[in-house]
Amino acid sequence: VQLQASGGGLVQAGGSLGLSCKCSGFNFSINTVDWYRRGPGKERELVASITSGGTANYADSVQGRFTISRDNAKRTLYLQMNSLKPEDTALYYCHLALRLDYWGRGTQVTVSS
Repeated sequence: VQLQASGGGLVQAGGSLGLSCKCSGFNFSINTVDWYRRGPGKERELVASITSGGTANYADSVQGRFTISRDNAKRTLYLQMNSLKPEDTALYYCHLALRLDYWGRGTQVTVSS
């Protein structure tokens, strides 16, 4: 299993960024996949998840600002982040739970005030 996230960067508060996670080594289309993040000095938290059928769930802190989506043909998970806040600064990971937990390497998002 490989989960390769990209798209992070530095953005001003109020700006937008889009993350991608290219997945391989498992049957992407039938599995729920997630985005997690770990901010400086914070615990890792679930940001958003999306089921094989496209049902999305979000953390309260990002509801209405972030959108998770997937392209099964491209085996890619996305996270569109709008109205970014400094507290969104974190390392963002894509995640898959099978019999084991699989984590991507992560991509850094930094939001300046």
